[in-house]
Amino acid sequence: MAQFNETELTAAVVKSFEQTPNPRAKFLLQELVKSLHDYVRRTDLTFAEWEYAIDFLTRTGQKCSDIRQEFILLSDVLGVSMLVDAVNHRDRDGATETTVLGPFYVGEHKVTPHGTDISAKLEGERMFVQSRVTDLAGRPLANVPVDVWHADGDGFYDSQKPSFATEGASSRARFITDADGRFFFRTILPCSYPIPTDGPVGEMIMQTRRHPMRPAHVHFLVNAPGYEPLITHVFIGGDKYLDSDVVFGVKDELVAQVETRSDAAMPDGTKATGPWHLMTYDFHLKPGEGLAPKPLGAKVAEPA
Repeated sequence: MAQFNETELTAAVVKSFEQTPNPRAKFLLQELVKSLHDYVRRTDLTFAEWEYAIDFLTRTGQKCSDIRQEFILLSDVLGVSMLVDAVNHRDRDGATETTVLGPFYVGEHKVTPHGTDISAKLEGERMFVQSRVTDLAGRPLANVPVDVWHADGDGFYDSQKPSFATEGASSRARFITDADGRFFFRTILPCSYPIPTDGPVGEMIMQTRRHPMRPAHVHFLVNAPGYEPLITHVFIGGDKYLDSDVVFGVKDELVAQVETRSDAAMPDGTKATGPWHLMTYDFHLKPGEGLAPKPLGAKVAEPA
């Protein structure tokens, strides 16, 4: 008869999954059991701590809804989201670095003409973004859809606002690269912003004396046939949170030095009404396969 003591219990639970039909599911479950049991032993976990953890996870689930995904936020602030991204993109071979999708991706965006001001309804410092998509040899990739989205000057995404359902997208669009792999658009300069702190994840961040801030960035999803989909951010150089992003998403290569300009016109000839900013960043894609991601967990969720 099995003796379910401290050491033999783990082996018994691992063995209980031996008949799992899917080999990958079997492996993942057995490794999870080993890691969890090892954590309990190494920490001498008390009943009170175990009960607190159960309550924390229960409240995390209860905070999830059609417009919020607290478990993604938990994954982000524990560095799990970025670690999953890292182990799935170990060999970049000169391709642009990846980072997390972020749960404010709401699915396929509307195709928009080059030069459009995607933040026309918003107040803020104006910014012109110019970019090019190439392969690893620098050859342009034409007719490639590029989704872009970012927060507004107050640190909110359009889909966080009640007006999203009636007024539609803002600071969000899809562009198709031209024959030279280029696309460009106008917008506002995004700002750094806090993740939500009104739920259990925010409670954990505040109680552990971590700050809740993300550095300013623009999201890009580049999806060219015959190449790995590229999910990344471009961060605004000089942001004070670049070295302490609450979700650990910053990589040196993804920081753009955004120029402040006083030219009378932007690169596409649009008249400037005052100082403006110029972001220039090119994307290099790696050959391969893959599907563009779907929104994670909900129509709208917490920042990443």
